[in-house]
Amino acid sequence: MQIMEKLKSTPVGWETKPMERKGYYLYFAGQNAIYFLLANYLTTYLMFLGINPAKTAVVMLIVKIWDAVNDALFGVIFDSVKFKSGKKYLPWLKISTFLTPIATFFLFAIPRSVGETTKLLWFAAAYVIWDTVYTLCDVPIYGAITSMTRNIDERSSMLSYKSIWAGVGIAFITVAGTVLVSEHVGASYTVVGAATAVFAFATMLPVLKTLQERHQPEEEESFTLTRMFKYLFQNKYLLIYYFGYFFYSAASISAALNLFVSYYLFNDTLFSLIVSACGTVPSLIFSLLVPSMLRKIDKMKLYRICCVLMVLLSLVMWIAGYSNLILHIVLYVLRSVPLAIIGVIMFIFTPDCAEYGKYKSGIEAKGITFAIQTFMVKLTAAISGAMGMFILGLKSTGWVTVEVQSFEELQQLGVQQSQHALDVLWFSYAMIPAIGCAIAYIIWRFYQLNDKDVQIMTDCNAGKITREEAEKALSRKY
Repeated sequence: MQIMEKLKSTPVGWETKPMERKGYYLYFAGQNAIYFLLANYLTTYLMFLGINPAKTAVVMLIVKIWDAVNDALFGVIFDSVKFKSGKKYLPWLKISTFLTPIATFFLFAIPRSVGETTKLLWFAAAYVIWDTVYTLCDVPIYGAITSMTRNIDERSSMLSYKSIWAGVGIAFITVAGTVLVSEHVGASYTVVGAATAVFAFATMLPVLKTLQERHQPEEEESFTLTRMFKYLFQNKYLLIYYFGYFFYSAASISAALNLFVSYYLFNDTLFSLIVSACGTVPSLIFSLLVPSMLRKIDKMKLYRICCVLMVLLSLVMWIAGYSNLILHIVLYVLRSVPLAIIGVIMFIFTPDCAEYGKYKSGIEAKGITFAIQTFMVKLTAAISGAMGMFILGLKSTGWVTVEVQSFEELQQLGVQQSQHALDVLWFSYAMIPAIGCAIAYIIWRFYQLNDKDVQIMTDCNAGKITREEAEKALSRKY
């Protein structure tokens, strides 16, 4: 009841309005539909093109060289460009809301009739374009919350609730991307890409009318690459958090392999929808409870607890194998709970790091801070997809690759995989994400920035309290 009241009204002390928050939440439905289209189905789509998976993986990683330059460059541009309107985030959102869906469709429209080299070149060009325009939407939408409100509880709650709406986008693409290309329907991924682009545009559009930028930094910083790197190395918690995130997210290859696991190990691509549906209810319940949980426990402590649970449940899942369908569904549902909580909390740390960076260095660099987030999201998504393709593309794996449009064609051709290839697929699906999570947990043990101190730093950055008052109130010296 308390949760629903917060969605419908404005709690005392909050600055945003109900319609403003709804527009902000809805944006993430479209953005996440696009992101999960690539994260979950790009690997399957590319392998259906009949290209050697190892070659595709190499091209995908080479594109990330541009990504490194692109995100760092946009971070500098974002913190330097001044629009006549005086707005910092909305102009970029207006541009990206139109370009991102178009770039997404272009990426999933590679002609089947051309040769392997042309397909690889098309993919490289389309991926560079998509990567660039996605930066234009990701950095501003996350950075905008720092201008919408200075209330840390409000920020954390909004970033938690937006994950619920992001789930709507994820659900859309999960159903569309699985059912349409399944052996039961036989549509192409170009159709899926077009449907996702339309859905994303419709849900991302309202924020352009509802979002209000209330708070702007008193002094806009002029950045050079030297100052940018100086800022980054002064913001140690930003580096610690995203160093751990790199291992966690880059190793999250389950989604990229999900359809192959369902088709080859459980004999039907729609099986992935069954387990996803079973995990949706507990995931949604715990996602709704996260804001309340964060009022009782520090978010990094909760984060680390969920990491431990995820690793243990993944290990049990791998050992149990895939012969018992009921046992697999039960373990999948149990594992979905800590993963859901991690998904809700994941990007709440970036605004905290932005406030810490301002407090520590005196530099207002939210553009660079959120550009790091976008860069890591896209980099790890590419690595996780490339890793799955690379593993299946190894000669030692023995994976059989053919050019098809859907799983319907794959079934008609009667393509079979060796037992060794299936064992590699199962280990990669169940255990590689757990290994990455375990490494991240070790790194995140060094993250010592807590919620109460972030609020004090935010008040100091906003001029509500003096530096001396902040130093006395902080729980430790930073």
